[in-house]
Amino acid sequence: MINVGIVGGTGYTGVELLRLLAKHPKVRIKAITSRSEAGMHVAELFTNLRGHIDLKFSDPADAKLNKCDIVFFATPNGIAMQQAESLLKAGVKVIDLAADFRIRDVAEWEKWYGMQHACPDLVAEAVYGLPEINREQVKKACLIANPGCYPTAVQLGFLPLIEAGVIDMNHLIADVKSGVSGAGRKAEVHTLHAEASDNFKAYGVPGHRHLPEIKQGLSNVAKRPVGLTFVPHLVPMIRGIHATLYARLTSQIDLQALYEKRYLNEAFVDVLPAGKHPETRSVRGSNICRIAVHQPQNSDTVVILSVTDNLVKGAAGQAIQNMNIMFGLSETLGIDQVPLLP
Repeated sequence: MINVGIVGGTGYTGVELLRLLAKHPKVRIKAITSRSEAGMHVAELFTNLRGHIDLKFSDPADAKLNKCDIVFFATPNGIAMQQAESLLKAGVKVIDLAADFRIRDVAEWEKWYGMQHACPDLVAEAVYGLPEINREQVKKACLIANPGCYPTAVQLGFLPLIEAGVIDMNHLIADVKSGVSGAGRKAEVHTLHAEASDNFKAYGVPGHRHLPEIKQGLSNVAKRPVGLTFVPHLVPMIRGIHATLYARLTSQIDLQALYEKRYLNEAFVDVLPAGKHPETRSVRGSNICRIAVHQPQNSDTVVILSVTDNLVKGAAGQAIQNMNIMFGLSETLGIDQVPLLP
């Protein structure tokens, strides 16, 4: 059994980790930390876990995380970098669901996240945990930078085209929508029901923190810098990411065959038949990314539609997918749930 610790178990990604790990046949959850809720039964805060998680939240100082085999950080940015080094020295593997280790250029990270990095030396050691690109590196990793929700949907959408070298890499466009759970569980005015419901808006157009992460990932695949315009939107739903991606074709190619071949052996990427349109509800509660590719009016523009659940493939599910790979388990173990409908 894999002994697991979770730091920050009271947010949406934390409870999603608990929901999925509770039924993982190779996992034993040893500790769930929360300074604010220390001593409270997990099921008292999250009643959906009654009968599945029989633990109390513990203060991080008392959690004995160094006795775990792996620790997940479901915390705000800036927390994992404070604790990862000591855990790694104790032989504990670490998966950070926040952004502390995602961006290789530490100065760039500090610019976007507004704080000094506490352990820049570890950034180079971290493996970016998008298995569909970095599976072999994940197998050998001790520290995983779990991708963001927007970057997962965007990168998986563009990936086959960039690998094939058939698009203009200088003018990529990602028009992406997210449900309000992507903002986290903290209380903020813009996510109040009266503010977010019956409303639709773009935000972060001058620059969003996920932009450098997406550009870094796409540029690594392209082996050259890419030009990307990324516009996120908030939509009045709880879960879901819908990415509408645009690129200009520089070569004619069978787009449907390209995507089907690239993702043929990927358990968590589903390429829809030609002419179909994926819906966010078709992936709700699952670790699946559904993709459709279109070439409207046979023009030189390709449109890719990519949908995920931001809390699963965009966060907790992908983190468990990485854990499975790191420990030599079946990649789908514990995260092969059928999506919820309606």
